[in-house]
Amino acid sequence: MTTTRPKDQWRRWIAENLLLGNPPEVIRAALASNGFTEEEAAREVAGALASPYVLGATRVANRLRKREWTLTVYGRLARMRADGGEIVRRERLSRDEFFEEYYFQNRPVIITGMLKSWPALTKWDFDYLRETCGGNEVEVQFGRESDENYEINGPRHKRLMPFREYVDMVEAAGTTNDFYMTANNASRNQRALDVLWDDIDPVSEYLDGGEVKGRSFFWLGPPGTKTPYHHDLTNNFMAQVMGRKRVRMVPMHDTAHVYNTLHCYSEVDGSDVDYDKFPAMRKAQVLECTLAPGELLFIPIGWWHYVEGLDATITMSFTNFLKYNDFASDYTTYQHL
Repeated sequence: MTTTRPKDQWRRWIAENLLLGNPPEVIRAALASNGFTEEEAAREVAGALASPYVLGATRVANRLRKREWTLTVYGRLARMRADGGEIVRRERLSRDEFFEEYYFQNRPVIITGMLKSWPALTKWDFDYLRETCGGNEVEVQFGRESDENYEINGPRHKRLMPFREYVDMVEAAGTTNDFYMTANNASRNQRALDVLWDDIDPVSEYLDGGEVKGRSFFWLGPPGTKTPYHHDLTNNFMAQVMGRKRVRMVPMHDTAHVYNTLHCYSEVDGSDVDYDKFPAMRKAQVLECTLAPGELLFIPIGWWHYVEGLDATITMSFTNFLKYNDFASDYTTYQHL
């Protein structure tokens, strides 16, 4: 072989592409364009096709394809619903309606009217944040725009600073994704911003009020903040307090189309999908909404979502539902998929 890439890496690549269903002739052509002679490419692909290891793995791959087909059936049926192409808004859903129609059925919904009693909706602005806990030290993510994998590399971007200084930055900033206070900063910030939790009610119609502080999270950022496509390991509520956010969501049953390469992350840029690079995204159903202050968005477990701040925003998120939500306990695919 004339290529400098280690032989075993190429053989692993060949096996993976065969198991993904790519035609042998396409694999041979790719090898030839990367330094292999035609004879070498043909020999390597033929060897992989005859390998008992690849033949055994093919049986496993076929089982996975069967499961993907099952999910595709669910997806087609979901699109047939009268409201299957949108994230509906429902006014003050009852507990039974929410759990029976959305939580148990893994369907998103925007609930309106449930946050009217929150003092936060009228009290939280930049001055109030500075006055109540401006002197406390908080953790924020910085340097996001210089790292295309800023979410995966989140721990590298943590910085400590007085909350007052961060609020000043958000207020003065234009559109940027370079700094953002997110749920990844929660362990320190829940203590630093503890007093703010007095301004929110527990939404006890759906949530366990006794577990609010340990399983709720404060987000604050300027216009332009982005959370890339990912899925969570729990069901989540997004409660919008200040500003608007654009949310794009892909159902869990379309996971095969979103280029999931590591843990819960996708390679696809939710702000501008490159369909030439990621053609399977054309098969994914993308639902979009703009979340306004006072609205509560239910993000079902496993649903891929991309979030973008249209204004300076404050969001609270919650995982302390009254029903079972410990789906992470048997999740094992944290590494490369």
